[in-house]
Amino acid sequence: MNTKETKKSIILAGQIAVEELIKVAKEPIVDTADDISADRLKNAAATKKLAIFDAFEILHRMEEEEALLDDKPKKDAKPVRSFSISPESQLKK
Repeated sequence: MNTKETKKSIILAGQIAVEELIKVAKEPIVDTADDISADRLKNAAATKKLAIFDAFEILHRMEEEEALLDDKPKKDAKPVRSFSISPESQLKK
């Protein structure tokens, strides 16, 4: 198996992982009507948050790798900004 095929397999595995993380995120935070401790509730909520952020991170990386496989240019998420002083603004002083 060459590198390109290996990356495609990893991307497919990532899709399966994202589906599993979505299942975790959709489950109720607690499944009992009993009074639960604040610590247990906090841990359950943190687990949900982690599943959601992991899914987004995997999706983002999958998109990057697919773009590399398709030889598409990489999209920058943030615009490039320059904080240098332009010559025109120095003349206004």
